[in-house]
Amino acid sequence: MPLFAALRREMRPTVSLAAPVVIAEVGWVSMQIVDIAMVGRLGPEAIGAVGVGSALLLALSVFGMGLLLGLDTLVSQAFGARDNAACDGWLRHGVVLALILTAPLGLLALIAGSRLDIWGFDPGVLALVRPYFSIVAWSLPLLLLYAAFRRYLQAVSVVRPIMVALVTANVVNAATNWILIFGNLGAPALGVEGAGWATCISRAYMVVVLAVAVSRRGVRPWTLAAGVRIAGLRRLLGLGWPAATQAMLEYGAFAAVTMLAARLDPSTLAAHQIVINLAGLTYMVPLGISAAGAVRVGHAVGRLDAAGASGAGWTAIALGTGFMASAAATFLLVPRAILGLFTVDAGVVEVGLSLILIAALFQIFDGLQGVATGALRGLGDTRTPMLLNLAGHWMVGLPVGYLLCFVIGWGVIGLWVGVSAGLLMVGSLVTAIWWVRERALTAALADDPASPRQGRRGCHSRP
Repeated sequence: MPLFAALRREMRPTVSLAAPVVIAEVGWVSMQIVDIAMVGRLGPEAIGAVGVGSALLLALSVFGMGLLLGLDTLVSQAFGARDNAACDGWLRHGVVLALILTAPLGLLALIAGSRLDIWGFDPGVLALVRPYFSIVAWSLPLLLLYAAFRRYLQAVSVVRPIMVALVTANVVNAATNWILIFGNLGAPALGVEGAGWATCISRAYMVVVLAVAVSRRGVRPWTLAAGVRIAGLRRLLGLGWPAATQAMLEYGAFAAVTMLAARLDPSTLAAHQIVINLAGLTYMVPLGISAAGAVRVGHAVGRLDAAGASGAGWTAIALGTGFMASAAATFLLVPRAILGLFTVDAGVVEVGLSLILIAALFQIFDGLQGVATGALRGLGDTRTPMLLNLAGHWMVGLPVGYLLCFVIGWGVIGLWVGVSAGLLMVGSLVTAIWWVRERALTAALADDPASPRQGRRGCHSRP
């Protein structure tokens, strides 16, 4: 099938699947942006504390959530082969794995919270980040259960409940912030601690909404003993650990940059935190498209449709890069107006203007690496993006950023130049690898007697 025809065929189903997921992803990061905007009235130290605390928790939890990314491949391929029993079985394995992971990751969070002083934070930031982190750490098991439910629902193309959960959770989060941060409706004014409790409450709400959505499909994931096998957990982990490592390497690199920025003055840290959250917000769109691409590619692989897999992957890449080009243009055209939504501090705004320019320059490559990684995950390749993220972010981006910031003396600008170098490398290479893999799939299935022209057979396995 010519590529243009494949793109035209895939555009509508990909957009239909991606749109609610994109809204959900934007809703996810919007909660942190709302937290930062609301505590911004308390000063730069409060902005820095909420940003650092959130980054540290997500750096820990993203590995556990990443281990559940194997559900994208396993459930979507089973769904493509019309094996609903296998889909439900993989969900139960995901829920069990989420509960198992709570203990070791919770221990790591406890250790990290007790050693925050080793990073050399500004004393004003350190005094606020300690109590904030100790509160939001309670949401760790909620994040893992949310991830298991979400991966399952996306893989079976039930995405509206995810969108509803995230959008309404933002309302819950904003209202609870207003009550607990500033002491409205008779509540005590808890400041940044109130933002931490609001985050926990809104994440518990999201888990409940998705659990109800899963149960409405006739699935009872809490009947944990039903069909859960060690071999199934091993298979899920086998697919999930490279994806988890890739997610941790990618997110961990940004978290490490935030920790390094926290060694600078509070105004610089606040500017960094605002702009990195803006970049995170725009990235949620290609990330949502990536999830849709992984599902569409997985469905095509499940029915042994190489042309469909190729078209789904390239459609997702085109959508993701197109949006990120628009985001880059917006950053370049109205940077001061965007920063003004978060702070009126002149020092924070001036640093932020330089950072938002750099963010504009790496937008397209950030989108490329996100969407192409999803396409590869649909093929079952979670190892290659892991290795590329290790090389790009940890062997290039962070060393270059540290050198430019603390040795050459460029300050936070140097950190962001390093981030850009890493993203450029990863985005270019992971897209090239997708091109090689989809061509190999087409060649492998061209003469397969089980291909759609010759008849179908399942290419997945049960738990």
